[in-house]
Amino acid sequence: MAFLFQLLVGIGLQVLGYLLAPKPKKQKPPTVEDFDTPTAEAGRPIPVIFGSITISSPNLLWSGDKAVRTRKAKSGGKK
Repeated sequence: MAFLFQLLVGIGLQVLGYLLAPKPKKQKPPTVEDFDTPTAEAGRPIPVIFGSITISSPNLLWSGDKAVRTRKAKSGGKK
């Protein structure tokens, strides 16, 4: 009898803890401003740098794909 009471109290406390736990906020999808990678954005100034300095997020005039493509090429060998 005591075991059943302890089991019900334990299950009840777990349910109560689950209901009172803080819920995570929904995250918004990342935008261009969230990335530190170089971007090509119209109207954004292109800095002129003298000396050596690190630019966290430069504005490029041209940017290629941000995807990685693997290609397999057969090389010619002796026959």
